[in-house]
Amino acid sequence: MFPYRDENVCVRTPYVTIAIIVLCTLTWLVFQGAGAERPLAETVCDRGLIPGELTGLLPAGSRFPMGNGLVCESEAGPHVLNILTSMFLHGSWMHLLGNMWFLWIFGNNVEDSMTRPRFAAFYLLCGLAAALAQVVWQPNSVVPMVGASGAISGVMGAYMLLFPKVRVHCFVIIFSISLPAWAMLGYWMLLQLAGGLTQVGTEGGTAFWAHVGGFVAGLIGTKLFVKQDYLAAHRANLWRPAGTLE
Repeated sequence: MFPYRDENVCVRTPYVTIAIIVLCTLTWLVFQGAGAERPLAETVCDRGLIPGELTGLLPAGSRFPMGNGLVCESEAGPHVLNILTSMFLHGSWMHLLGNMWFLWIFGNNVEDSMTRPRFAAFYLLCGLAAALAQVVWQPNSVVPMVGASGAISGVMGAYMLLFPKVRVHCFVIIFSISLPAWAMLGYWMLLQLAGGLTQVGTEGGTAFWAHVGGFVAGLIGTKLFVKQDYLAAHRANLWRPAGTLE
C-alpha cells in the first residue's frame, strides 16, 4: 500500500520537512556517492548505528559482510553520535525515495500543527526512540542500522492521532483506493508488528522494531509537542472530512 496524496492542506510552509528532505538527499549524493559501492559501504559502516557497539555486547572486530569483498568491522566504544547520523543515511535509491515521499505526505501536516522548532525536536526524538527500540530488540547485533524511517514512523503516528479521518489515497498493486488515515496507518503499523514478530536472524533487512518504536513514540509524544492554536487553525481553515458541508 503506497500513499500518493492526502486530502490535507497546510497553512504554513513546512520548512523543517523540506530541510530534512534536502539534508537526507544531499547526504546521499555527496557523502554516500549516490549509492556507489565503496562510499555507501563506508558511510553505512562508519556512521550507521551498530546495536552491539552501543550496548558494548559485541566484541570489537566482529564482522558483517557488505558485499563484493567489503566487510564492516565493529569497533570498541558506544559511538553514541551514530544514533543521529544514522537517521540521515540510506542504503539505496529506493530506500531514500520511499522514506522522503512518506515524510512529505505526512510530515508537512504534522509540522503545521507544531512550531518549527517543536517539530524538529519531535522528529529527532522519534528517531532516537526508534533506534533504541531496535537496539533493545537486538542488543548484540553487528548489522548497521541506517535510514529516516524510524523518525518518519513517529511522524506517521502523530498524523494518525491528529488527523484520523483525513482521506489518504493509495496505490495497491495497480488499483487506487482512498482510506481514512487511521485505517491506512493502522494497517501499516500491524504490518510492522507482524514483520518484527516473524523476522528470523540478524542478517539485515528491515528494522521493524525501529518502526514500531518510532510510531509509539509519535503517538505518546504528540500531545507534548502539538500547539493547539496551530492545530485548530489547520483544522478550521483548510481541512474538511470528505462529505462535510458548511
